[in-house]
Amino acid sequence: MPLTDTRLRALKPKDKPYKVTDERGLYVEVTPTGGKLWRFRYRIGGAQKKLCIGSYPDISLEQARDAAYEARRAVASGGDPAFEKRKRKIRAEFLSAQTFEAVAREYIEQMMVQNGRADGTIVKANYFLDKLAPAIGNRPINEIEPFEVLAPLKRLEATGKHETAKKCRSFAGRVFRYGVATTRCKSDPTSMLKGALVTPRATHYAAILEPTELGGLLRAIDDFTGYMVTKLALQIAPHVFVRPGELRHAEWHEIDLVDGVWKIPAGKMKARRAHAVPLSKQVRGYLTDLAEMLGREGYVFPSARSSKRPMSENTLNAAFRRMGYSKEEVTAHGLRATASTFLNESGLWNPDAIERALAHGDSNVVRGIYHRGKHWDERVRMAQWWSDYLDELRTGGKVIMGKFAKG
Repeated sequence: MPLTDTRLRALKPKDKPYKVTDERGLYVEVTPTGGKLWRFRYRIGGAQKKLCIGSYPDISLEQARDAAYEARRAVASGGDPAFEKRKRKIRAEFLSAQTFEAVAREYIEQMMVQNGRADGTIVKANYFLDKLAPAIGNRPINEIEPFEVLAPLKRLEATGKHETAKKCRSFAGRVFRYGVATTRCKSDPTSMLKGALVTPRATHYAAILEPTELGGLLRAIDDFTGYMVTKLALQIAPHVFVRPGELRHAEWHEIDLVDGVWKIPAGKMKARRAHAVPLSKQVRGYLTDLAEMLGREGYVFPSARSSKRPMSENTLNAAFRRMGYSKEEVTAHGLRATASTFLNESGLWNPDAIERALAHGDSNVVRGIYHRGKHWDERVRMAQWWSDYLDELRTGGKVIMGKFAKG
C-alpha cells in the first residue's frame, strides 16, 4: 500500500532498522534513532543497486516520488543514478577545495615559474594575487561571480591605482581561463567587466632628452657617495640600454670581458628571447673595477644585505632621488628612452640596429641568439660611439649636432 504523510509521521523507531515500501522501488528506512531515510532500489545488469534520496520530512513524500521517477528514467536510458550522484558529490567536494587563491598559486607555479618567466613577472603576479586574495582568495573558483571580482578592483580605483586595477583584472582573467582549461570552473567572470574600469592614462618613464642635462646627470652620478656597487650600476646603466631588471639580475658567468659581450639568457628577458649586449671599453672598465671589488661569482650587482640576492628593484631610482632628481625628471628605465632618442636623432645608425639593441622586435629566433644576430657589427660600433659621446657630455665637451627634443 502506498505511503501517506499520516503513515510516515506515525512510523516509530525499533531496535533495528526496518523498511516500509511505497511503490515502484521507493521505500523509507526507519533507523533506531528515529530517522526516516528515503531509498530507491533498482537493478542494472542483474545487480541490485540503491540510491539514497534524503531524509523525511526534509524531502517530502512528493519530492521523493519525483526523485524516484527521475531515477527510473535514468536507468531506462542506461544510466546509473547512484553512480552519477557519487560523481556529483566527489566533484562538488573537489571544486569546493579549488579556491581562487589555490588555483592562482598553481597557475603561477605551473604556467610562469616552470615556463621560465622572468623573476620580476612572477613577483608582479604574486603582488596582483595579494591584492585580490582578501576578497576572493578563499572562494571556490567555480562559484565566483563578476561583482565579486569588481569590488576589489573598484577599491584600487578609489585610491587612484587605475593601472594596478587594470592589471589585477587581467591577471584574474588568466587565472580563471587556466581554471577553465583544468576543469575547475566553467567561465571567466572577468570577461563581463570590460568597460567597468577607468582606462588608465598612458604614462611614460621620465627621461632626459637634452644633451646638457644628460651631461649634468652623468656628473652627478660620478659624485654619488653611496654604496659603491650602486654607483657602478648607475655609471654602467646609461651605456647598455637594458631594462633595470635585466641589469640588476646580471651574473658574472654571462659576461665575457675579453670579447666584450654580455649574453643575457631568454629567461631574464621580457620577450623571452636570448639577447646580447656589446660592451664598450668604458663599460668593461667599470665591470673590471666591480670584479676587483667583489670577485667574479654570482650577481654582478648584489644586494648590500646579501651577495646571494640581486640589488633591489628600487635601488637605482632611490639613488636618483638622493641625488636630487625627482621621478618626473629621470628614472632607471627612462635611460633606455634617452639612448633611443639620442641615437635615432643623431642620424648615424640604422633604426633597426637601435631597436635590436633595445631588444625590441627581435623575432628571428634562429639567428637572434646572442651576438650572431643581425646588425651585430653595427651595434658594436654604436655601443662604443655612445659611450664616447656620454664621456664627452660628462666632461662638458663637444656635443653632436642634432634636433634633440626639449625636456
